[in-house]
This record gives sequence, structure tokens and C-alpha cells, in this order.
Amino acid sequence: MSQETIYFAMGCFWGVEKALKQLPGVHDTEVGYMGGHAPTPSYTQVCTGLTGHAETVRVQADTDAIDQLLQFFFENHDPTQVDGQGNDHGTQYRSVIFTTTEDAFKAAQKWREIAQDKLSAAGYGPVTTTIYGPSEVPEFWPAEEYHQDYLEKNPDGYCPVHATGIKCG
Repeated sequence: MSQETIYFAMGCFWGVEKALKQLPGVHDTEVGYMGGHAPTPSYTQVCTGLTGHAETVRVQADTDAIDQLLQFFFENHDPTQVDGQGNDHGTQYRSVIFTTTEDAFKAAQKWREIAQDKLSAAGYGPVTTTIYGPSEVPEFWPAEEYHQDYLEKNPDGYCPVHATGIKCG
């Protein structure tokens, strides 16, 4: 079965990674930073909001699972919230999808439209998710080791997903 990589930024990467690891078709995850201008960013730098990076989860998954992962993305955070999720505020918590194939890029656009329709009908504002196509994907900078599988290592850690409760499928 073929696999591909897709990157999701949807708030605090600890909770996002934990949730994504449990989904069918996901083979590997890694947390890190993408979309900024500073080389080799650190967590401390990213948290200032000055590097332009978003907390991101790299997902290696079966190609035929990408559609379900995109649905998960839009159903498990608030894509209408600008530069934040819940009480986490800043550009590092913005909503972004970085795709590595043209098919995934088109699927992400489709799911953004579906999410916008469902969220608008429920009284939410515009979806703010930025989607990057394969030719636009910036470098992924792995986060420090202590961030990898953080909630598995720290079961009392706190980093919930901030879903709207709106189903897209």
C-alpha cells in the first residue's frame, strides 16, 4: 500500500499528535515547526510568535487514509479561529495544512469547502485554514525530543483539541 506525508497545524501539537496516532492508516507522526522564516527554530523562539512558524504534526499515512485525515482535521479544531485554538493564542497555533501531493491538495480544498458550508450553517464565521500545495511546502523542523509523544510521556499533561462539534462527513 502506498503512503504519503501530510502536515497538520491545528493548535497545540501535543494533543493533535496523540489524536492522529490513533487513527487508522497512520504509520508515524512527529511534531515540529513549519511555515516560518527562522532557520532551526526552537520551541522558545516559536512561542514568541516572531519566527512565523506554526506548531505542526508530520503524518506518514496510507494514501487512501488522507481523505479521512482531512475530515478529522476540520472536525477536531476550530478552523474559524484566527491565530489560535481555545485559550492558546498566537500565530504558532494557526490552522494550516501542508500537502505533498496534488491529490491531497485538491482533497484539502474540497474538505475546506465542506467545512465552510457546515460551519456557516451553524453560525460560525469564515474558515481561516491556509492550504499549501506540494510546490509550496516549506521545510519541516522537528521539535525538541521532549515534545515528541509528549502526552504519552506525560499522561497528566494538558492539551485538548478544540473541536466545534460540527461534523463534516
